[in-house]
Amino acid sequence: MCHKYVHMTDSGQGFLLFISRRDTSLLKISPLAVLVFPKFGRTEVIDNTLNPDFVRKYILDYFFEEKQNLLGSPGSHLEKPLGGIPGKNCGTIILTAEELGNCRDCATMQFCANKLDKKDFFGRSDPFMMFYRSNEDGTFTICHKTEVVKNTLNPVWQPFTIPVRALCNGDYDRSIKVEVYDWDRDGSHDFIGEFTTSYRELSRGQSQFNVYEMWFVLICWCKPSVLCCSITQVTLLSFLVEAEHTFLDYIKAGYGRKYTQSPSWNPSQSTSLHYMNPYQMNAYAMALKAVGEIIQDYDSDKMFPALGFGAKIPPDGRVSHEFPLNGNVDNPYCNGMEGILEAYHESLKTVQLYGPTNFAPVINHVARYAAAVQDGSQYFVLLIITDGVISDMAQTKEAIVNAAKLPMSIIIVGVGQAEFDAMVELDGDDVRISSRGKLAERDIVQFVPFRDYMDRTGNHVLSMARLAKDVLAEIPDQLILYMKSRGIKPNQTPPDYSPPGLSPTPTV
Repeated sequence: MCHKYVHMTDSGQGFLLFISRRDTSLLKISPLAVLVFPKFGRTEVIDNTLNPDFVRKYILDYFFEEKQNLLGSPGSHLEKPLGGIPGKNCGTIILTAEELGNCRDCATMQFCANKLDKKDFFGRSDPFMMFYRSNEDGTFTICHKTEVVKNTLNPVWQPFTIPVRALCNGDYDRSIKVEVYDWDRDGSHDFIGEFTTSYRELSRGQSQFNVYEMWFVLICWCKPSVLCCSITQVTLLSFLVEAEHTFLDYIKAGYGRKYTQSPSWNPSQSTSLHYMNPYQMNAYAMALKAVGEIIQDYDSDKMFPALGFGAKIPPDGRVSHEFPLNGNVDNPYCNGMEGILEAYHESLKTVQLYGPTNFAPVINHVARYAAAVQDGSQYFVLLIITDGVISDMAQTKEAIVNAAKLPMSIIIVGVGQAEFDAMVELDGDDVRISSRGKLAERDIVQFVPFRDYMDRTGNHVLSMARLAKDVLAEIPDQLILYMKSRGIKPNQTPPDYSPPGLSPTPTV
């Protein structure tokens, strides 16, 4: 098949999507947009405006052989009327796309200003800056908005980081327009001034070339007919460029991932989710195999600890919430996926379901390993497979909050037809999980219900592929966020890591 393929990869190919909106109604609103292809993302909310320019951008894949309404429109610019309310003009949504360049750098910069125009009758101005990149058709699109500095004419804004692709798409001489406004609560922000620059100029750093003058007209309050001009300066205080490292950069540099699996238990009966059908795998085994066969390739020794929880275990029948599937307390490691599945099937013959079902012990178990190697040489992924029952919600939330500062991620796969409200809360996509008033440093939990991925025709291979694709999608970004927060770069040589009680194992 002959086709052109443009895809967002490490080389930076893809399309950047800009969204804005025009509204003709009289009532001001606080709009947001949700991008659905299917659901792809959600913009920020902009208060009190009918004509928002959303700052948040989206990267989409482009396939020549598939219908691309947006990218096939003239100039990759698409305007569509908003519907939903019969007989009402809801405004127009405007989408603009541009092919991404290859630049993977990120720029961190900081600005200050002196003697800005006083826009408020009572008090001083509340200034903020808006940065616009120039498009291929000569128009400008917002790419960054600073915070508002309250009640000052001499603001110092916080440093901010922006991908160079978002600022100028790798074209160092492309114009960048900067506007300064006085913030107003009703959304009618007062224009103070503007200047233009370029990435090449900004990259010179703090110097005479990065002091920008803005002229404005002053009106004498006692004599409104008297006008005079004044000048203000915006100064670049610092400028730093760093490469934006990707997940593959860390993998190629030798940073390994360790994989831990924990299925919860039910009786081995024909009605059980653990039932061992001689002709096909049960849901637990399919989830283990689907995720494990992909993630095991990022572990060099293919030795994985596999734990069970929520069962009575031999020889004394005590209840355990973190027991090794292979029965070896001193060495719970299994050799590859086949070893894990073998240990899982053997354990079904010896253990007995027994509540309560507690998640916190296995999370804390993996967290102890992760706490020993916070230099980035290892990253741990815990897979929990459960039927939805959880008895220690408060303790589990506390364990996740504590684990969020460690090099680890947690995948939860729900099997069966139970309600998974508790799992959705742990996922934290909409509301970041917290415990005892402490917010999790990162979102490290990804939950999916396996039933949503079951193929209607009974094709288990397709079901497993769908599950693995979604359940592993957030792991690269979670790993990168941990590494960036700790200042760990791929070119650093990670030390050898040896789990407690085991001989050293090489990394990827």
